[in-house]
Amino acid sequence: MTYRGRFAPSPTGHLHFGSLVAAVGSWLCARHAGGQWLLRMEDIDPPREVAGSAASILAALPAFGLVADAPTLFQSQRVAAYDAAFERLRAADQVFPCWCSRSDLAGADGMHRDGRCIAAPDPNRPPAWRLRVPDIEVDFVDALQGPQRQNLHESAGDFVIKRVEGLYSYQLACVVDDAFQGITDVVRGSDLLDSTARQIWLQRCLGLPTPAYRHLPLALDAEGRKLSKSDRACPVDPASPLPALRQALVFLQLPASGDTANVQDLLAQALVNFDPALLPQCSGHSVA
Repeated sequence: MTYRGRFAPSPTGHLHFGSLVAAVGSWLCARHAGGQWLLRMEDIDPPREVAGSAASILAALPAFGLVADAPTLFQSQRVAAYDAAFERLRAADQVFPCWCSRSDLAGADGMHRDGRCIAAPDPNRPPAWRLRVPDIEVDFVDALQGPQRQNLHESAGDFVIKRVEGLYSYQLACVVDDAFQGITDVVRGSDLLDSTARQIWLQRCLGLPTPAYRHLPLALDAEGRKLSKSDRACPVDPASPLPALRQALVFLQLPASGDTANVQDLLAQALVNFDPALLPQCSGHSVA
């Protein structure tokens, strides 16, 4: 199967340096493999979205030389697909309604296990829907972080796939859309490494293929905190893309000559020297 990678930002702010690193890393892996690089806008959580940020991100990426090989997929337009996946899980009795609050589960370290609810059903309010998680070890090999093993029963419990508000979880939407887009390789930040076992379990439940995973180190600030939109990290400037692009390449331990005059030449130079096996393996390091 032809390599297909993707970059899947959430529209919670303008493109910032941490997201640029993930975009550049995934683009380089796809181009190195002679494959395709796709875009997906993960706009399924309206309360967290910042107006105009989806358009801002999509407008910024080409300024850094990152042009997708297909039209952008918007998750907000994919609810019917998530409904269908949810119904498959419900028909197989793999999900159940739950009225438990966080305070209800506080005594169990916030975990919901074995399909046993603490709160009684409440006909006056809608439930969340949780996936039944057995006592199972999920193993996979991350191309950068090495062998991984997670006992979902202990680390995640019965996790929510449809929220009280009726919104689908990131885990379900991500799994459904990776399969729909034919993604063979997921390259993303190591903050999502912990989500991978849950996504693999969902893939198994839905009979979907499991892509290969490569989790890049996170860009951290001077105090060791993740650079993110929620922390109001400064956006990169698409009007002057070379400084941030050079910094992203250096972060990924790739050459970024100051003599290069445009982003296309800078990316071409990086691609010539690129080896996915030589990407940095640490979970994160500072860019300050």
